[in-house]
Amino acid sequence: MNTGFAINLIRVGVLQVLLLAAPLLGIGMAVGLIVSIFQATTSIQDQTLSFIPKIAAILGALILFGPWMVQTLVQFTVTLFQQIPAMVG
Repeated sequence: MNTGFAINLIRVGVLQVLLLAAPLLGIGMAVGLIVSIFQATTSIQDQTLSFIPKIAAILGALILFGPWMVQTLVQFTVTLFQQIPAMVG
């Protein structure tokens, strides 16, 4: 395996991680922002108030995006296994 192949493999892997994490992180961030705005407008300063809506939103997003995430991971894994002969040879 040469250096260029390894760098490309790492680059594709990092992009795959970012692609898979982006929907969940974006929804978590959006819900956190909404809860923070709600807390600021109502003067509620309870630190635990933001956890339940974030957990529920991320769970819903995982249910919604889960099949796509699994399909993307399976395609990436199959591609990775198909590249094993090029790594060795």
